[in-house]
Formats: sequence, structure tokens, C-alpha cells
Amino acid sequence: MTHSLTPRDEQNLPAIAAPPLIRLDAYVAEDGSTVVNGHLLDMGGVRQPNEAILDAIAMFARTLGAPVAATVIDRTVMQVARLRVYPDGSSRTIADEEDLPPGRERTAAEEAAFPPLARVERIIQHAQREELHAAFVLAGALREHLTLRRGAEDELSMEARAIEAYLAYLRGDYMLSTVLALTVARIRCRTDLNRAAPEVARATAAWQRLLDERQVATRGQELLHMWERLSAEGLLLEPAHQAMAQAVRSRLERGSASVPAPATAPALSAGEGPVAPEDKPLKPTRRGLRRFTRRPGRSAGSPP
Repeated sequence: MTHSLTPRDEQNLPAIAAPPLIRLDAYVAEDGSTVVNGHLLDMGGVRQPNEAILDAIAMFARTLGAPVAATVIDRTVMQVARLRVYPDGSSRTIADEEDLPPGRERTAAEEAAFPPLARVERIIQHAQREELHAAFVLAGALREHLTLRRGAEDELSMEARAIEAYLAYLRGDYMLSTVLALTVARIRCRTDLNRAAPEVARATAAWQRLLDERQVATRGQELLHMWERLSAEGLLLEPAHQAMAQAVRSRLERGSASVPAPATAPALSAGEGPVAPEDKPLKPTRRGLRRFTRRPGRSAGSPP
């Protein structure tokens, strides 16, 4: 099930008293699935993602009677677009240096208008209805925007990544699940080793389902390195975790390939954006991107 954004759906609107230019967010997945503010758009089978996004954001601008800022992560072209959309339906793209600096106050205001935890609840609702594609796309959108805004090491960013990893596991994409869960485990091992064991266990659970021997060896060596570090620090306390560590060691010993353990990834700072080792880099914003530029009064149904 998808959700169409309409002016009467108050749950999709920012607070009327929100400061001007509170930044909305949109996301286009690699398969074209499109999300605005945590809601999967109904594309009707014919609408282009950029037109659907502009229509939705213009609705917000008309409702508020003021220009609206938006950040669009478009994975189909590997780009971040930063927009200004006006109540008359017109829009323009701006370069990164023209955008309002995030800052803690603006980030807090934006997340008060569209709470991340409310988005997590919506993802869970989709998953409970076994709408796994919708849940997975929404989780990816949340993870990408939180990482861009807060940095990969932020608690909310890591939680969104862990949820996405679990949904990938439910969908049977064990390679992606392993990659996402390993990133969370890697960050946790670097920043808070006392809380790392559950994350390493989740990554191990996904890794155990891999069939590609090269990936088994490469990812397994990193997992074994994590388990051994936890053991050396006296943090391998749960019997289930001890069994997982032994299972990784035994499987690697049975395998024919031997790959050196990867080097530890460099530390990340909050606000650096999607720089977790497994994240695909996005191109910086350019001015005048035609697909997000509209003349006044334009809408998806208007002639060019």
C-alpha cells in the first residue's frame, strides 16, 4: 500500500508555526520508488519521480503560504538536489553553498516538524502488514537523510541502518543485509565497544545466510576480527554470542579462500554526511537542474 500526500492529510504537513524554510526531504530509490517526508508516493504508473516530488512540495508551500526548502536524494542519478519551491508552483535548484547551513537548531526544528520516530513507526506498520518493499524503501529514505543530516555515527542514523538491514534480511537480500549490519557493527566497535556485541551478532546472522564464498570469506574475516576483539576485552559474555563467534571461526576454517581482515575504517564525525564505508557517494548539487526547475504555475499536468 502506498500513501498519496493530500492537503487534507494533516499528518503529512509541517507545523504551521514552523520557522520559514524548514527543509522537507524526498528520496528516489534505485528502482524509482519515491518518498516525501516519510511517505511513499503513489506514482499512478505514469508520473516521473521529479514531477511527483515537486507537486508534493508545492502543496506544502501553498498550505504554508511561503517558500519551502527541500533536499532530494535521487539514487537513480546518484545526486543530492537542493530546492526552493514557491506557493505558485515554481521551483529552482541551488548549489550546496547557497543552502541554509544545517546547524543543531535547524536540524531540531526540522525533525520536530517530521519526527524520525514517527517514520519508524510507519515503517514498522508496513512490515507488520508484510508490505516489505514499502517498508524497505522508507527505511532507506530515512537512513539516507539522517546520515546526510546528522552523520553516519549518530544514534538515529545507526538505528535506521539497522532497521534497513533487518528488512533486507526479511526480503531475502542477505548480502545487502550483511553490508548494512556490518556497517552498524563497525561503527559501534569504534565508538562504543560495550554495546557492540548485539550489532556484531545481527551482522553474523545475515552473514550466515550468504552463499558466495568470496563474500563469506571477506565479510567473515571482519566479523571474526570483531568477535576476537570483544573477547579480548572481556565483552563476549552471552553464550549465544560465544556460539556465533565459534560458528564464524569454524566456517572460515572450512572455506577454501583466505582473505586478510579489512583495515579498520576511519572515524566519522557527526554531520559529515553519507560517508560510511559501504555508502555510495552522491554528486554535489548543481544549480539549474532542469528536472527540478519549474516556471510559475507549472504542475505535473501542465503543458511545457
